[in-house]
Amino acid sequence: MLSLGSPLLVGVYQEGLLVQTLQSTDKSSEALPRIMKELLATFTCTGLYFARGPGSFMAIKVTYLFLKTLELALDIPLKACDGFAFNDNGPIKAVGKLFFIKEHGKITTKVLEEESASTFTLPLVLNTDVFSLDTQPLYHLPAL
Repeated sequence: MLSLGSPLLVGVYQEGLLVQTLQSTDKSSEALPRIMKELLATFTCTGLYFARGPGSFMAIKVTYLFLKTLELALDIPLKACDGFAFNDNGPIKAVGKLFFIKEHGKITTKVLEEESASTFTLPLVLNTDVFSLDTQPLYHLPAL
């Protein structure tokens, strides 16, 4: 699940292969319950995987709380990784002309032009090796 920017992307994987993609430009707090209700009625969920940041502070928070609730209520394992795994390590929009970048394993902010923002995509094959049990959101807030 990618909620770091718009649109929200949710992928369904069976045996590691992407079989369905859903997206929404609605707020995460509105889209997540609707999308997950539909998916949980159709598929048996054996794991939840999401990008824990950096990106939209509120979207990250809402997604984490929503998925953590599903993990606890439905006993579905939750794993996370940083958002750079879904945009080929490109810049992620922060605020204004600031972008999050990842260099040498460290996430920082840098002033870039607007067109520098990378597009997020769901991989056709889910590499679960990039995910960990560390699901705490990456609240990298740039200095203003």
